[in-house]
Amino acid sequence: MTDYTDTLRRLSIRDDAYVEALLADDRSNLEASGFDRKTHALVQLGALVAIDPATPSYMRLIDVALECNASPDEIVGTLIAAMPAVGAARVVSAAPKLALALGYDVATALEELDDGRRRP
Repeated sequence: MTDYTDTLRRLSIRDDAYVEALLADDRSNLEASGFDRKTHALVQLGALVAIDPATPSYMRLIDVALECNASPDEIVGTLIAAMPAVGAARVVSAAPKLALALGYDVATALEELDDGRRRP
């Protein structure tokens, strides 16, 4: 891994070769980040919350995080950690998408609560 000042300089001037190398594949990006695979997936998940993508965008990262032994609580904790930076609106928008990617349908759960079929 390079010194942080070198990394910041190269990113600041948009060193195209360096940027392309970081984006070439997940492994190169992971190694350059200095994070373990689980932390890397959770950081990327937090970044997704900021851009408000569709549900399928969450699925790959959640699969990676789960493969790295991240718990569903840690994955949801990423939403909480991202909230001060991205705002409540982004997190509220992301929550049902992330839930679906985890296999939990919030809309169905809310309907069941409304119908009195299930109590909190």
